[in-house]
Amino acid sequence: MKTGLLIVLSGPSGVGKGTIYSRLLERMPDLTVSVSVTTRKAREGEIDGKHYYFVSREKFASMRENGELLEWAETVGNCYGTPRKPVLDRLAEGKDVLLEIDVKGAVQVKRAYPGCVTVFVLPPSVEELKRRLVGRGTESDEQVAARLALAEKEIAEHGIFDHSIVNADIDKAVDDVIKIIENEKRSKNIC
Repeated sequence: MKTGLLIVLSGPSGVGKGTIYSRLLERMPDLTVSVSVTTRKAREGEIDGKHYYFVSREKFASMRENGELLEWAETVGNCYGTPRKPVLDRLAEGKDVLLEIDVKGAVQVKRAYPGCVTVFVLPPSVEELKRRLVGRGTESDEQVAARLALAEKEIAEHGIFDHSIVNADIDKAVDDVIKIIENEKRSKNIC
């Protein structure tokens, strides 16, 4: 049996990773998802176990120390991570796994699992990214400023990713990621 493809979708907060992720799952129903763990509070409409596993800092630290996370990062005061076992199990079953994670986490996954495919989502501009972050209405001005400062650093390093796309138009961005996945599967003979 062939090993599945691990696809890592990353980019700065507010760039539209979540929307691209959701649309990919609609259009590519065979993709397997991995639910991340986080110490942040749930946003309106988020469901524990579906969008994230919302855990305490103590539980997160325990998972990290016990090697249960494929990657983890602390971003703007909250911790995020990807449980290792479910991802590796699905890949071993020949299923493709899609991760939507922050840039620090994507770099860790690339180190831990070099065969993964990393895709960096760029905003059309920093001004548009700011508009999107403010438009979410979920964070204070200080948190938005912190996310923008981090985003500029992340964008400057996007060249370490296998692929980059610009999310100026959501439909085109999704099409671009699908083409990347299809091309990678062909080149790795995972069709």
